[in-house]
Amino acid sequence: MKVEFAPLSVPLQRRLQTASVVQWIFSFLGLAQCCIAAFIVLFFTRFWLVSTLYAAWWLIDREKPSKGGRRIHILRNCIIWRYMRDYFPITLMKTAELDPRQNYLVGFHPHGVLAAGAFLNFCTEASGFSMLFPGITPHLMMLSLWFRIPFFRDYVMSGGLIPSDKESASYVLQKPEGGNLLAIIVGGAQEALDARPGSFTLLLKNRKGFVRLAIQHGTPLVPAFSFGENDVFDQVKNPKGSWLRRIQHRLQKIMGVSLPLFHARGIFQYSFGLIPYRRPICTVVGKPIPVQKKHRPSEEEVDQVHQKYLNELSNLFEKHKAKYNVPEDSHLEFI
Repeated sequence: MKVEFAPLSVPLQRRLQTASVVQWIFSFLGLAQCCIAAFIVLFFTRFWLVSTLYAAWWLIDREKPSKGGRRIHILRNCIIWRYMRDYFPITLMKTAELDPRQNYLVGFHPHGVLAAGAFLNFCTEASGFSMLFPGITPHLMMLSLWFRIPFFRDYVMSGGLIPSDKESASYVLQKPEGGNLLAIIVGGAQEALDARPGSFTLLLKNRKGFVRLAIQHGTPLVPAFSFGENDVFDQVKNPKGSWLRRIQHRLQKIMGVSLPLFHARGIFQYSFGLIPYRRPICTVVGKPIPVQKKHRPSEEEVDQVHQKYLNELSNLFEKHKAKYNVPEDSHLEFI
């Protein structure tokens, strides 16, 4: 006999969606600190052996993040990510096929405050990445410091996250069998300081390292723009030259991460809090840009490919912006 379950009520679905977003924000804003605290505290309890054994494992496994990580498909397919997808909602759209016999380097824009679109689309299966791009394994680069945190490093690796350094990128791009996609949030943490609703400013004009990397490996470049990524949080005004912006830049140089003062709604009210607004995010993946392999490209060759990438990204934005209620007179600004 087939057992059928009644569909969840709308209020319950919305509560589950909100809960999924809360746990996601906590996982990146609070879980790392909890992991550090747990690792240290366990040494002073009768469970000290747990931290001791993990420290030994950590030493043996220290190279794993830069060798492609260790994804866990059960966690990538966890139902909680589908609730998070439906909260905004978040969707993934392709405009061209990707050949699974090749590797690809995807430039993701913009960073937003917490890169929700990048995480959900490339680190989970909630938006159907494997169905849209069969035979392609996605990897997303993340600040290397997060992989130095005990327990937390294993959590982030489970989704396909790898450190944002040249060694980790090269390991993925040089795999001869192909079928790997490396996503880089090019603007990085610094771009998050300009993330606010209606902003289309990208920190990209002088960011050419990813282009050089693509040329060295002969890897096609793929532009991707996430419409709505900047709309889910408000941010305290921090114009360039202001005291707040100077402090944020100083802290970024010291800590390696930016600290945007963002806010949106609360869990039980909509006036103020750290929970993102329910605003749609759609990540549009463009067509591949062929790149000729050259071990030591000249500055002129890098500039040419970089300009071509800027043009393709701009064309992608202009072609799709009307679908996502972007004003006609709004255009990408590269700084």
